[in-house]
Amino acid sequence: MDRLNELKHGLEETWHSLGEGWRQVLDRASGALTRFTPSGRDKREEIPPPAAGSASAEFPSSSWALLAGDLYEDADKFVVRLEVPGLDKQDLDIEVRGDVLVVRGEKRYEQESSSGHYRIRQCAFGRFHRSIPLPLPVLANKTAAHYRNGVLRIELPKAEHARGRRIEVRTG
Repeated sequence: MDRLNELKHGLEETWHSLGEGWRQVLDRASGALTRFTPSGRDKREEIPPPAAGSASAEFPSSSWALLAGDLYEDADKFVVRLEVPGLDKQDLDIEVRGDVLVVRGEKRYEQESSSGHYRIRQCAFGRFHRSIPLPLPVLANKTAAHYRNGVLRIELPKAEHARGRRIEVRTG
């Protein structure tokens, strides 16, 4: 009977661990999940359908993808980093609307070759936009963005009234 209880306890712990892992994945990915919509600009950019009988034929290419990002804060500014590989800087549009940073872009499909077919297709292509809520007001006119090695880095200086001020307590 002890062995059965140990097995039951082990299964409960495993189930709890799996559930917690999925909750963490969902929490982390929920903000990063981004919808890509077809651009429809150029026939050359259309993504070919998967080959008949291939594994990917059962799972059509998704128009959703993860754009991983970080929001860092120090005393004077927020820094947003987004991983957006495969873009040129002219494919990006950045805007601050009130307390939200909006990043739009377009990832274009480029044909590797004219022969062959996909077996796995996980990359998303098309237009996307990502909205990132900012915890405090920022100076939109002093925002700076840099794009290097597939990482977009945006620095948003905090508004003066949002920075706060340390007040020293004096005696006497």
